[in-house]
Amino acid sequence: MTRPKITLFENLRTLGYVPFYLAIEREEWAREGVDVTVTLSPSTDYTAQGLLDGATDVSWGGPMRVMMHHDAARRRGEDCPLVCFGQVVARDPFVLVGREPNPDFRFADLTGRRLGVAVEVPTPWMTLQDDLDRAGVAPADWTRAPDRSMGENVEALARGEVDVIQVFEPYADRAVTEHGGHVWHRFATRGDVGFTSFYTTRAFAERERETCRALIRGIGRSLRYLHGADPAEMAAAVRPYFPDLSEEALARIIGTLRGVGLWAKTPRFPPTAFVRLKAALLTGGLIAHDIPYDLAVDADLSDTPIPAD
Repeated sequence: MTRPKITLFENLRTLGYVPFYLAIEREEWAREGVDVTVTLSPSTDYTAQGLLDGATDVSWGGPMRVMMHHDAARRRGEDCPLVCFGQVVARDPFVLVGREPNPDFRFADLTGRRLGVAVEVPTPWMTLQDDLDRAGVAPADWTRAPDRSMGENVEALARGEVDVIQVFEPYADRAVTEHGGHVWHRFATRGDVGFTSFYTTRAFAERERETCRALIRGIGRSLRYLHGADPAEMAAAVRPYFPDLSEEALARIIGTLRGVGLWAKTPRFPPTAFVRLKAALLTGGLIAHDIPYDLAVDADLSDTPIPAD
């Protein structure tokens, strides 16, 4: 029997995607009988578009992109063929790091502060503005610093040019360990928001149903391993993806991210997580239409049983 061969787009290189890298290194998809070639997407903007262009079979990344494509199709009076399946990064990985300690952080504490916002992708600002709005913090209450990369914002915090920065790992760890910053808030405490899933075209999901189920089973075993393994062991496994980080730093960060519930326990993609993310995109104006869960998520694939090891 011929083994299926597929191309899978990696959205970008980030520590939030450790479950995917573990699945690759542990050969979970090969164990499921699928030959998966993982290729780095040319850009986060192209990760979903690549499916429509035929550049890849499946991608992993934020369901935010799929909702954006559905929203754009609605504006044109068309149907969008993209569909998500499987929740992997369940929570928001971004962190607020300040120049001074603030163990009892409230969003109102941003009043009068200069905040460096993460601008590399849209989701962190969408979820932050939603949190601020719900907390009653108006845009006029704080100052948005000039847009910089996360790395540049770490340096700006150290120089005192901003008071608080919104970053993910390893920038948060670097701001704390190298520049004396203090973690104010981890957005993972918001709960599950469907931050990262697989996505593909509905035609591929129907035609290659068993291949998609194999991806779910493989990532499901990776998640099971992740929640029980020693962080140092996992750090050693994924070190080739992050050669600029020491294994000690990697283990520390992986342990922290697991501790705040960043990664799903199973690939099931609940409607509540999808709706929580969608609400932030709607309030932030990134999408204008209420995209139904059943239209953008293949729940049947997401609920594929994970076999015992």
